Amino acid sequence: MTTNPTAGAGPAETTAAITARPTPVRLALRSPRLWVLIGLICAIAAGAQAIGPVVIPLGIATVTLLPMIWGILTGALVSGQRIKPLPIDLQQAATVIMGVAVLFLCARLSFTIGPNLPVLFQAGPALLLQEVGHLFGTIALALPLAVLLRMGPATVGATFSIDREGSFAMVSERYGSDSPQYRGVLSMYVFGTVFGAVIISIVASLAASLGIFDPLALAMGAGVGSGSMMAAAASVIVAQHPEMQDQVLALAATSNLITGMLGLYIGVWVSLPLADRLYKVLTRNQSATLPGRRDKKGTMKTEAVAAVAAQVLEKPQVRVPLWVSLSIIGAAGLIVSMIAAKTFAWQMIVVYAILAALVALGMGVSRLTRGKLPAIITVTTVGLLLTSPISPVGSALVEMSASVDFLALITVMLTIAGLSLGKDLPMLRSIGWKIIPVGAVAITASFLLSAVVAEFALGFWG
Repeated sequence: MTTNPTAGAGPAETTAAITARPTPVRLALRSPRLWVLIGLICAIAAGAQAIGPVVIPLGIATVTLLPMIWGILTGALVSGQRIKPLPIDLQQAATVIMGVAVLFLCARLSFTIGPNLPVLFQAGPALLLQEVGHLFGTIALALPLAVLLRMGPATVGATFSIDREGSFAMVSERYGSDSPQYRGVLSMYVFGTVFGAVIISIVASLAASLGIFDPLALAMGAGVGSGSMMAAAASVIVAQHPEMQDQVLALAATSNLITGMLGLYIGVWVSLPLADRLYKVLTRNQSATLPGRRDKKGTMKTEAVAAVAAQVLEKPQVRVPLWVSLSIIGAAGLIVSMIAAKTFAWQMIVVYAILAALVALGMGVSRLTRGKLPAIITVTTVGLLLTSPISPVGSALVEMSASVDFLALITVMLTIAGLSLGKDLPMLRSIGWKIIPVGAVAITASFLLSAVVAEFALGFWG
């Protein structure tokens, strides 16, 4: 069933959101249309990996554009171009496969967390304290900018966090799904989906190249609460400090997991009320933009919110069997890993098979518990236990997993993400230009402020 995110909305919003929906389509390997998507994933990801990283010098700093950037940009171009865009059902299929790819990435990351558990324990206080940056960085910098740009009450929803899926429920419950605050969440979600990975990779690359941050502090900053953004930031940090790859990935993945778990509670009880209060303080001398109108500066119309939100939150009308998604990711990952390593090793196939088994286990447990135990928790926990120092197969599994390049898997994942973005691009026109500077500052602030806090915490605790 498809949940209805417009519950409680007015008749106009409900009419706009509830349109004739196609019967769910099941795409299997025998479906010729699915092979078009498979071909695009493999070709774009392989091409992006073949191009390799491009280093752009900027005076005292540099920006490293890794293959994942070429993957997501090319995928978005292919899916969203106007001449012959990728059909919507294939974009939805890419969205489904993307969800599995994120778990694939988490499984691979868990193989770096396990052997680095001592590092995590040593960084424990800093790892927890730096979450202050993730949780309040957007409020500290993005919120005042949004007030300056006169975004109105939408400021609260757009700047209390980087706004992933859970933020919709928080703001809808507090303000309603027809509120300006809900509009703000929607705007930030769309912006982050389209541009988040690219922005944070550039910011992380600049920060890493300056040499003023401990790579471990930057790794903690990478865990902003979004899997794709975390992967993008961690990959450029690893590119700058390859000798610390395992520690960086372990800290980034753990920080991201902590941010995700704490985000719901902190968002409801602390950051959302704080953003609301700060907005009211900063706008005491401003006249608020009336909801439901479009001012000359491009505020999003209230009557369009329900339809856009329904498009964002609606579950894909395409079904792809789990084993098919696992096979696609494994095949594309194997091709890209071979290009990255410039060789083939049988261990690669074994590692991808183990990763696929972990993902299948996690999703199976999630279904059995009706979502009470998320798949990401199962996948990460089992993976780190298998590779921990107390595991009898830990050292062998860690050595074997080294044959599958982490960056290659990110390139595959973000290529799939790019192929799913075409359907989201038209929404950018409806959310207004103000979210562009505000969203960029929000993502940057969440990363940098967390890295700054982690830098001081690491220095204090050694």
